[in-house]
Amino acid sequence: MAGTQLGLDRDDGEFDAIPTQVTLARSGMPAQTLPNAQWSSAMAMNDDSTADDQSAAGTQARDAHFLRHSFAVARRSMSHGNHPFAAVLVDAGGRVLIEAENGYMPARDATAHAERLVATQACTSIAADIRATATLYSSAEPCAMCAGAIYWAGIGRVVYGLSERRLRDFTGNHPENPTLDLPCRDVFASGQRTTEVVGPLLEDEAAALHIGVWDR
Repeated sequence: MAGTQLGLDRDDGEFDAIPTQVTLARSGMPAQTLPNAQWSSAMAMNDDSTADDQSAAGTQARDAHFLRHSFAVARRSMSHGNHPFAAVLVDAGGRVLIEAENGYMPARDATAHAERLVATQACTSIAADIRATATLYSSAEPCAMCAGAIYWAGIGRVVYGLSERRLRDFTGNHPENPTLDLPCRDVFASGQRTTEVVGPLLEDEAAALHIGVWDR
């Protein structure tokens, strides 16, 4: 799949298995949209609501939906013997383009954070204009390394669950994850193009993924 530009016409809807638990969805795959009930509830506004109110409610519902999807992938990562982290890239139309589990094992690759894996795959498989309007949903705040990778990949928006500060409360100085407590906003702010950041969001749900994990 290297070099395939998502956005070109394809006639299948399969997933490609990418090493280190990165999954690339081909452009023929249907958009993973919000369930109708959730979407209707989010958009059900009173008569005094504005178009901006409706748009904001829809964005919040969509963000919660796909962030919870990243939590589900993080749980899958744990079932594969890895750390409970995950990232999902979603295009402007609500279609999942790439999802990645943490890839620390089996090679003990400390750079195989889920967000970095998504950013790397996105650079080689997704057109720049799609990346610019896409959102990366991450179960935890991107570290400095991952924020740099997201910036260089030109991904326009990030939504994360657990903050680095709160993650450090769980990990401490664990040898497999001595958390780098530097806000991703600080990394993005030092760049020359805008990256929108939303988070922490659903933080208690995100934190639940780490209970007891780093005590082993």
